[in-house]
Amino acid sequence: MERKWRLSISLLVHFLGHVATALEVPLDLPQPPTITNQSPKDYIIDPRENIVIHCDAKGTPHPSFSWTRNGTHFDTDKDPNVSLKPESGTLVVDISRVKAEQYEGTYQCTARNIHGTAISSNIVVRQSRSPLWSKEKIQDIVVPEGVSLVLPCEPPTGLPPPILFWMDSNFQKLPQSKRVSQSLNGDFYFSNVLQEDSRNDYICYARFTHTQTIQQKQPIKVKVLNTPAGAREPTFLVPSGSSSFKTVLRGHTLEMECIAEGLPTPEISWTKVSGDLPSGRASEMNYNKTLRILDVSESDAGEYRCTARNELGSARHSIHVSVTAAPYWIRGAPRNLVLAPGENGVLTCRASGTPKPTVTWTMNGVPIENSPKDPSRRVEDDTIIFTDIQSGSSAVYQCNISNVHGYLLSNAFVNVLSEPPRVLTPSNQVNQVIRNHRALIDCSAFGSPIPVITWFKGSRASTLDGDPYILHENGTLEVPNAQARDSGRYTCVARNTLGTYENHVSLEVKEPTRILKQPDYKVIQRGRPVVFECKVKHDPTLLPTMTWLKDKGELPDDERFIVDSDSLTINDVTENDAGVYTCIMNTTLDHDSASARLTVVERPDPPSDLELTDQKKRSVQLTWTPGNDHNSPIQKFLIQYEDSLHHRGHWHNLTEVPGTKTTAHLKLSPYVHYTFRVLALNGVGFSHPSYHSRVYKTDGAAPDENPTGVQGFGTEHNNLVISWKPLTGLQANGPGLHYKVMWRQKAPGSDWTVVTVANNSKFVVSGTPTFSPYELKVQAVNDYGPGPDPPIAHGRSGEDLPIAAPENVRVNVLNSTLAEVHWDPVPFDLIRGHLKGYKVQKHSLHKHNPDHMEQDILTFSGNHTRGMLPGLHPFSLYSFNVRVFNGKGEGPASHSQQFKTPQGVPGPPTSLIVTNPNLDSLTLEWRPPHDHNGHITGYTLKYQPGEALLMEYRLALAANETSVTLLNLKYSTRYKFYLNAKTVTGAGPAATQEAITSLDEAPDPPSLPASPPPPPPPPSLVRAMLTVLLSPVCSARPASPFGNVSYSLGEDGPTISWEYWGPEKNVYVEYVEENKEEWRKELVNGSQNVMLKGLKGGLSYRVRLVTSGHHDRPLRSEELVVTLPAVASRQVDIATQGWFIGLMCAIALLILILLIICFIQRNKGGKYPVKEKEDAHTDPEFQPMKDDDCTFGEYSDNEDHKPLKGSRTPSNGTVKREDSDDSLVDYGEGGDGQFNEDGSFIGQYSGKSASRDTAEGHESSEAPSPVNAMNSLNSFV
Repeated sequence: MERKWRLSISLLVHFLGHVATALEVPLDLPQPPTITNQSPKDYIIDPRENIVIHCDAKGTPHPSFSWTRNGTHFDTDKDPNVSLKPESGTLVVDISRVKAEQYEGTYQCTARNIHGTAISSNIVVRQSRSPLWSKEKIQDIVVPEGVSLVLPCEPPTGLPPPILFWMDSNFQKLPQSKRVSQSLNGDFYFSNVLQEDSRNDYICYARFTHTQTIQQKQPIKVKVLNTPAGAREPTFLVPSGSSSFKTVLRGHTLEMECIAEGLPTPEISWTKVSGDLPSGRASEMNYNKTLRILDVSESDAGEYRCTARNELGSARHSIHVSVTAAPYWIRGAPRNLVLAPGENGVLTCRASGTPKPTVTWTMNGVPIENSPKDPSRRVEDDTIIFTDIQSGSSAVYQCNISNVHGYLLSNAFVNVLSEPPRVLTPSNQVNQVIRNHRALIDCSAFGSPIPVITWFKGSRASTLDGDPYILHENGTLEVPNAQARDSGRYTCVARNTLGTYENHVSLEVKEPTRILKQPDYKVIQRGRPVVFECKVKHDPTLLPTMTWLKDKGELPDDERFIVDSDSLTINDVTENDAGVYTCIMNTTLDHDSASARLTVVERPDPPSDLELTDQKKRSVQLTWTPGNDHNSPIQKFLIQYEDSLHHRGHWHNLTEVPGTKTTAHLKLSPYVHYTFRVLALNGVGFSHPSYHSRVYKTDGAAPDENPTGVQGFGTEHNNLVISWKPLTGLQANGPGLHYKVMWRQKAPGSDWTVVTVANNSKFVVSGTPTFSPYELKVQAVNDYGPGPDPPIAHGRSGEDLPIAAPENVRVNVLNSTLAEVHWDPVPFDLIRGHLKGYKVQKHSLHKHNPDHMEQDILTFSGNHTRGMLPGLHPFSLYSFNVRVFNGKGEGPASHSQQFKTPQGVPGPPTSLIVTNPNLDSLTLEWRPPHDHNGHITGYTLKYQPGEALLMEYRLALAANETSVTLLNLKYSTRYKFYLNAKTVTGAGPAATQEAITSLDEAPDPPSLPASPPPPPPPPSLVRAMLTVLLSPVCSARPASPFGNVSYSLGEDGPTISWEYWGPEKNVYVEYVEENKEEWRKELVNGSQNVMLKGLKGGLSYRVRLVTSGHHDRPLRSEELVVTLPAVASRQVDIATQGWFIGLMCAIALLILILLIICFIQRNKGGKYPVKEKEDAHTDPEFQPMKDDDCTFGEYSDNEDHKPLKGSRTPSNGTVKREDSDDSLVDYGEGGDGQFNEDGSFIGQYSGKSASRDTAEGHESSEAPSPVNAMNSLNSFV
């Protein structure tokens, strides 16, 4: 029970002591000594330098120092060679007059003041040693090839042990491999020796690090005899036996090796029998012969197995590893205690080891059992418990933990103080942190009892003791993820029972440094420049510094490297510039970096060491060694050859092999003196050629092939030329190459004729029949015999002109410019050659130009029996004939045939000019078309005023007219005229012209009474066929300028939306109920949407957009069907109400009465009041044209004494027109227009012609048209 109570008290006091250890005692307060620096326990010194044994300590008052040597007091004052550094316990031994070995031994430092004593660890001082190898005579080693061999190193014992390596007499490291390697003890092992291992300078070197000296063993001479040993399975050279044991200390490095001999060379592998090899700490080295495990722990104990294998068998060896441990801390060394009187505390010295270590305590360097008794102190094994401690209990306690493998010594003081709190962190300190990083705001405080730290921000509204803040045990305030809002002024308050202390600090949150554009991986050819970009963003209040590194080191000091603010440029890149380049942007708070690799490439070096093996009559094996690929993998090798027998100095491509191969099996030709070379290709280009191989000669043989391209043809009608592609020197296979040429007529019973041809590639056979078929053969022959039996080729003797013309020639006229000719083919035997085609020769004779003759030849290649004759002239007479032609030429012509083309549309008038331009008139003159293409039936003149291009006026003119005068045009207006001629087929293209009338600056004429209407025009003018068309011509453009027509429904009606890309200004939306034809329209200029109001619910409407295009043709969008939902309503349609119908009838009756009155007054010549109002106006009013039906809207008349717009002036018989939208009503009022029997309007014109009729106008007594009365009523309304 008492033991459990003690354990609980121990745990409680341990917790309190743990909390109390967070304080650092200021140096102005009393405190026992603390060792701050000492030399290592195992201290190896250089005998050539003074011995310096470090011992530094702090405490208040400052401690004094003393030393012991080998366990006894070392009086430094009595030794003239020894001194202490001022304010320090560091021991300095001057060895200028003595040897260093005199001061070898075990030293311990003691630091003391009035509050306690601290001691250092035992420091064992030994001088380093680098002895020489003992003199010995080494016998030469002679071994047969294939056996194993071990060259011993056996270095002298040094302190510390030397680093061993093998080199030759030129200080070059001896190459090692899985066959040859150095063991951990320095011996040199050969699994099996080769003759190339023979040398006389195998030298083992030992480097001693402390003295920086190198010693060498006597050279060993090895001679390998050419008496190969047999193959054998592996056996281990080291370690011996089937198993071994190894002990390693915890935390050290474990190295195990297995070196095997055998032939072929064995492969080594490692496994752990009781588990897996430790990940991240285990590595196989020295060609897998050594297994290294870093930072060994108890879990690494167990059985390890190495296995050696070759193709004959395997061998295994087990290594049993045990792990022991020198003492090591479990929770760290005991920490200093600062306690106030009456407080509790604990010192814990808890460690472990294998075997288990023992724990001893001392106080101020004296065993604790021999120290003064303290009622507040109780020792329990590895723990000292202090309860209700009082002043005067301050001391330094030493904890010593040891076992057979070593010891741990630690000092920890207990300082009993009574102090109010103080903050050690400087006041008004500014802390800067990067956004999204952790911010730590220090408040290092001291006090006894331990002060409590409280944090506030700004106005101290609340303490910062919860999320997102973290308050650490040492008083530091942590902001885990600092943001801009966390910037500001913070206050830390330290409190204990003796007082309170405040301190203010600031926090500034900065923007992070970020690389926006990282450098890219570069592959660059040697000699070219390269640029790495590195664009960075950083907080503007921080000073950035850009640094570039190459392979984690500084950039070379080379002017080719140019560093700018955001880039690195390397000019004239060399192979040494390859590597990893890193840009680092540093600020005072953070940094960012990015790396990119530079790979320098170049054309590969040429291959070398060309060797010919496996030599046969028709093949050889070529091997080579690749050159340096300069960081660009070799893609392929190109093998070339030179034939010094036939083409000396000329290299030819023979074959290619992939870049992964270094051999090629080459097929060769007989009777060639070969020399080979190899080129390598990588991503940059081809290498230079390799040095050529030796000459390889092949024996001659009969040809393997015959000439190709054998053909027969004639150059004359009675010969046959036999030609072929001759063999090359490489194909000849031997000397004396000639050809055996054979031919026979392709007919039953024909015999072969044979001739021998040398040094030529053709032979001419004379006296052959015309265009006869022949069979041909050409065989290659040399001094070794003939080539293989050649295949039969076919040819024909020479051609002659055809002797027959096509029969049954006929023509079919398709239209005015195209006809089709047909004929029967000429028999093959009458062509007397290769049919090339037919030729049609045509002649044309224009009716309107009899002296003009055109001739044309059309060729139809191949065996055709018809052909098209395009490009004919309309209304023309043609004659033609047909001929067949072969390779020799044309045959006789067929009988000539004739055909006539129908009329077509005429060409444009030859000229169109404007003459006599005046204020309101001008004259157009023209010449007939050059190409009539038929009988001209008349002309059509169309013209448009400049500001009303949508309006167009048309005049139909007689065929004999060559001019026309247009009067009463609008002043200062540009007109555009179009004139084209017509035949019965249609109108031809128009000639165009533009003209401008002059500005009329004359004063207005005085008002005159209205003239009586003139008489109707004379019949001669009617026969002139001049018709004034007042209604504009409506035409349609094929493409609509509207798109994306859609609708949406609202409370007041549907909204129609569209896209419009046309130039026209007058745009309307038209809509009509489904299954009805009466369209309604609304003007929507300048908009691309409109709401249609007043539509009836529950009905469907068709909607479209309309505008006017060229020639006033309407351009419409596709129709859109809009369906309105049914709406329940109690409203009654007004159109069905009786009162509304009665009102409409009364209005109609009133209008009828007014019409009758107007008609009567007009017949009497009276004037209406409205007419007097109109007389006051001088400018005409124009209304827009209605685009849907191509008519005009409302208008108002000018004064009576002015000529009506679009009317005729009877006195001179000319036509006066202005840019007007008047309707036919105008001409009824003028009295000089009338309707003919079919209802068309007949006007008067003036024109020039060969037989010109003139007529004077007479006043008409006809009654005005009722339409005029309606027009007057409209003006009145």
